[in-house]
Amino acid sequence: MSRAFFVSDLHGRVDRYEKLFAAVERDPPAAVFLGGDLLPSGFLLAGTAAPDEDFVTGFLAARFARLRSALGAAYPRVFLILGNDDPRREEEDLKAAEADGIWAYAHARRFALGPYTVLGYACIPPTPFLLKDWERYDVSRHVEPGAVSPEEGWRSLPADPHDMKYGTIQRDLAELAGADDLSQTICLFHAPPYQTALDRAALDGKMVDHVPLDVHIGSIAVRRFIESRQPLVTMHGHVHESARLTGAWMARLGRTICLSAAHDGPELALVDFDLRTPAAAARRLL
Repeated sequence: MSRAFFVSDLHGRVDRYEKLFAAVERDPPAAVFLGGDLLPSGFLLAGTAAPDEDFVTGFLAARFARLRSALGAAYPRVFLILGNDDPRREEEDLKAAEADGIWAYAHARRFALGPYTVLGYACIPPTPFLLKDWERYDVSRHVEPGAVSPEEGWRSLPADPHDMKYGTIQRDLAELAGADDLSQTICLFHAPPYQTALDRAALDGKMVDHVPLDVHIGSIAVRRFIESRQPLVTMHGHVHESARLTGAWMARLGRTICLSAAHDGPELALVDFDLRTPAAAARRLL
């Protein structure tokens, strides 16, 4: 089996998760990928199954466990990463659920999926937002106008100051992939590749200190990685409005098919694709 579902940027919206669970239970794929920004914005303040329970253990892991019980042997492999709106302190609960076989926590890790390899990576280039758990310098220490350096802002867990200052997405991806042939590799990213239809933000005409903002906010490192290493398929989120602005949720970089499940409407955007023919992917709004 090689069919997969991909969703991203659910931001703790229980209604979207319930649509995902219903779709999986109705027609189980072999794998489900969740591409970050999974938890409620303003974590534990809104959008949880109940306001007094922890979202990861009390809702997310519990509902996936219920789905596993319902599907039995048909339960898909589940791979997930966090995104820039998710506090890194939740990793402990995600890893506990992984130990119970609920899902695979994929950030900076590799997994086998039949004849394929799955690589996960959550980090994005600097943004104007203040939570910096998942922000890295991209290919250099450059910071766009209006953005806040990864060395500033705040973090839910302590980080190594040297790594905050000198670490880059480019270096991380090189270390994660090594020298392997990636032609049968599936990459689960939060950041989209720079200057594509998948990273187009609604920044037209906006300026900071009289400097116009770049309407493309994706990662140069991710784009270079895709162009040079040519994985089979890559998945992305982060820029909610990109599909609405460009009319596209799929891009091709060389042989690689790049898919986005980011969406700025009330629906769940579910990308349904076959790993044997990713260019034939379909995106449904549920």
